[in-house]
Amino acid sequence: MSWLWAIIVGLVLGLIARAVIPGKQHIPLWLTTLCGILGSILGNAVASWIGVANTKGIDWTRHVLQLIGAILVVFVADMIWNAVRGGKGKSARQRA
Repeated sequence: MSWLWAIIVGLVLGLIARAVIPGKQHIPLWLTTLCGILGSILGNAVASWIGVANTKGIDWTRHVLQLIGAILVVFVADMIWNAVRGGKGKSARQRA
């Protein structure tokens, strides 16, 4: 069941990250979900490192760090995806 929650949270975080980043990202939905999962793991690691992983009530700081991690991972993944794919997601007008 924890894998299902990781996928759901990763999807939500990835979609929010794509909405926050300006411009259009050309990565597929599966990669967005994977980036959200990796961002969540990164955010949890930072939260543990600074000592805010477990607090009373809702862990807002941890959730914000997870979102920041997802934004960073989606941004980097989009750059790598475009470099590897050669900008195939762009229209002819954008390439010219």
